[in-house]
Amino acid sequence: MHQVPDILSMARKSPVMYDELELMQQKEQQIPGSVQFSIYRYRKMPQFEVDDLGMLIYHKVDNKSAENYLELRFCISGNMYCRHKQAECDSCKFGSSPVCEQRSPSIDVMSFLFSPTHLSQFISAGKMKTLPDEIIHFKHSSSFSKTLSLCGRTRTVLEGLLNHNYSGAMENIFLNAQMQMLLLFSLECMIGDKEETSFSCKFLANEADREKIEKAREILLQHIGEPITIKELSRKVAINECYLKKGFKELYGTTVFDFYQGQRMEHARYLLYEKGLSVTEVSMMLGYSSISHFSTAFKKHTGIKPCELLLH
Repeated sequence: MHQVPDILSMARKSPVMYDELELMQQKEQQIPGSVQFSIYRYRKMPQFEVDDLGMLIYHKVDNKSAENYLELRFCISGNMYCRHKQAECDSCKFGSSPVCEQRSPSIDVMSFLFSPTHLSQFISAGKMKTLPDEIIHFKHSSSFSKTLSLCGRTRTVLEGLLNHNYSGAMENIFLNAQMQMLLLFSLECMIGDKEETSFSCKFLANEADREKIEKAREILLQHIGEPITIKELSRKVAINECYLKKGFKELYGTTVFDFYQGQRMEHARYLLYEKGLSVTEVSMMLGYSSISHFSTAFKKHTGIKPCELLLH
């Protein structure tokens, strides 16, 4: 089964513990006969460096057309959010007040899910000539996820979705139109990449090879306290080291080492902050030869030393 990477972790380039984030606003909606979407707005913490990122997810289940779907995900960082009224207050919006104490930067994570029934209205008669045609028809052979660059048109649509003032039926009409524009721009982005397949690593078109990469990720998570080398990992999943590194980077948007290190440091933070273990204990549990090496790795990932976390 194709495992979809977490877009916020990809945008941050390190794993994200969602229970540590402050959810400021949440909206989930199913537009009748159209698209299911969700918007999660989190407070942006100072230590978070997050890139703007888009992702297209094509989910195909053989002989189960009802389970097929096409999803667009976006992560946008740096929008200013006013907590005064769950939206920008007039002072913020029109700049009449130089400072609003309720105003803070946000990270917006959005998902738009298109069903085969909804997409069927765009199917045209004739031979399928492009990858977007295959996707809309759900004729592409296997599931995949692909990151997308955000053009100015896409950003404008997303900004409109986040800040519109419509309600009721007018809101549904507006949202439906904007989400179809997002779909159009996203498919155009794929065409612009001029790729014959959905993956730059051609071997990932094979589901068995993708499963090996996904299994490698699971093994890494199982060995948080037992350091494992790339060579050992490649042997466990029976794949070439080079293919493992390239495939992992494309599927999950990060290197094997950065993912593994990030998971280890997040686990270390949990052990220190939640379980109250000492720096020495955590360092030993994670297999570090010295406390200083652990402290250096922890600070590189979190921005603070382990001992400083214990003071918070």
